Amino acid sequence: MNLGLKDKRAVVLAASGGLGFACAEALAQEGATVALCSREAERAEKAAQKISQSTGQSAFGFAADVSQDASLKSFFDAATTKLGGLDILICNAGGPPPGGFSALDESKWDFAYQLTLQSVVRSVRYALPQLRQSSGGSILVIGSSSMKQPIPNLLLSNVFRPAIQGLCKSLSAELAEDKIRVNCLAPGRVETERINQLDQASAEKQGLSIEEIKKRSLASIPMGRLGQPEEFGKVAAFLCSDGASYMTGSTLYVDGGSVRAL
Repeated sequence: MNLGLKDKRAVVLAASGGLGFACAEALAQEGATVALCSREAERAEKAAQKISQSTGQSAFGFAADVSQDASLKSFFDAATTKLGGLDILICNAGGPPPGGFSALDESKWDFAYQLTLQSVVRSVRYALPQLRQSSGGSILVIGSSSMKQPIPNLLLSNVFRPAIQGLCKSLSAELAEDKIRVNCLAPGRVETERINQLDQASAEKQGLSIEEIKKRSLASIPMGRLGQPEEFGKVAAFLCSDGASYMTGSTLYVDGGSVRAL
């Protein structure tokens, strides 16, 4: 299938590794030009170089902390200038701190709010002027399976990820007249550094070995394995493409069947 992404201009947040990188690379593989960010300029530039080398497409890396308004605005100003416009926005951020209610103080709640929810609000605000000039813009927000099914020891994710979903559902109706589609993409257990960190936190909380935690996690996945970032990135590219031109306000789960809710 020709996804119609050739020469599209895309911004991908928090994309020096993991799911963000996989999304950026998948877009570039389909012919898009990509601008990405990471908190560290060197990591962002290396990721962009890797994408350019593997795909032959132009990719640009910038330093930005998506939890900070001024940093995010500077990134969008620089990225959209470099790209000459914007057709696709993929919102991504590192996950909020793990823990249950008693373990989370006010500072962690504030941080999670800025990182998980406000980063999306601000990114959409800064991207909209450019997206409205596109022939058909697309916004994709990377969420979590906690949008559908709460995850033990991830209270902050369980609170703020559904808030993102509510935001995207509302935006999909508001922005339809501008020919801008808005969707969410939720990973289950995909093999990334974040999953390793969460497994370590679960092991410490439960007093188990990390090997036992991983074994139990695999047993909970009907497909019996972790997903790979590349598998996730391909779905992201599809949702941003002409192949999904009649999809908006939707949330897709790339989770190997882990979410059991309807």
